[in-house]
Amino acid sequence: MIAINGALTGQFGIYTATIIIHIAGLLVIGAVVLFKRDRIFTRGGAWYWYLGGMVGVFTTVSNNVAFGRISVSALLALGLLGQSVSGLVIDQFGLFGMQKHSFEKQKIIGLLLVVAGIASMINNFEILAMVVSFAAGVTIVTSRTLNARLSAATNVRTSTFYNYVVGLFCAILAFLLLGRGEIAFVEVLPLSASWYMYFGGMLGVCVVLLLNVTVVKISAFYLTLLIFIGQIFSGVLVDAFLDGEVSIRIIVGGVLVGLGMCANLIVDNRKATAAK
Repeated sequence: MIAINGALTGQFGIYTATIIIHIAGLLVIGAVVLFKRDRIFTRGGAWYWYLGGMVGVFTTVSNNVAFGRISVSALLALGLLGQSVSGLVIDQFGLFGMQKHSFEKQKIIGLLLVVAGIASMINNFEILAMVVSFAAGVTIVTSRTLNARLSAATNVRTSTFYNYVVGLFCAILAFLLLGRGEIAFVEVLPLSASWYMYFGGMLGVCVVLLLNVTVVKISAFYLTLLIFIGQIFSGVLVDAFLDGEVSIRIIVGGVLVGLGMCANLIVDNRKATAAK
C-alpha cells in the first residue's frame, strides 16, 4: 500500500494523492455499508473515537513525504519504532480505554533485539524522512486504537466508514492549506496509465477493517510487531522490485525483530503459566 500510494504521489503530488486515496477508500467502504444496510448514523461511543480518520491523514501524508527519500524497508523500520514507543505507552497506561499491559524488566532483552533490528535497516539518514516516518508510526497506533474503540461501540464497517469520511474532509482541508502548488482538484485530473496506483485506498480499507477486529484482542505492542513481520518481508520484495536487489541487512534486521518478539512472548507465557 505504501509503494502504491507513493507512486500516486509521484503522479499528482502529496495532498492531491491523499484526497484520491480517501475517495477510493470511501467509495469501497460506502458500497459495503450500503450492501450490509448498516445504520451508520446511529452514534456510539465517545466523540473523539471518530477522529481516527483525521489522525490517519497525517499517516498517509507522512508516508508519502518519506517515500523515495529513504528505502521502503527503512520507512517501515522507523514507523515500527514510532509504533513500538506509542504502543508501549498505551499498554502501560491503558490510554483510550484500552486494557493495561505493564512493561516488565525481563522484556528488556527482547526490546533491545527489536531496536537493533530496526537500526540495522536504516541506511539513509535524511532527517525529514526519518522524523516523519517515526511520527507516522505514532499516528498509526493512535488512529487504529481510536478506530477499534469506535468499532467496538458500533461495528467494523461503520468505524471504517467514518475513518474515511473524516479522513477525506481533513485531506481536502490539508490540500487547501498546503497543496496549492499541486494540480487543482476542481480540474479534470489526468489519469495515469498505471491503473494500479488507484488501488491504495481499497487496500487501506482492508487494513482498517482487519485492524478494527484485532486491536482490541491483543496488546498494542505485540500487534505492532506482528504487523511488522508481514510488512518487513513485503518491504524487502518491494525494494527488490524497485532497486533490483535483495538486502541481506534488511532480512537480518527483520529476523532480529522477530527474535525480540519471541523473547517477550516467552516472558508473557511464563507469567501466564505461573498465574494459573
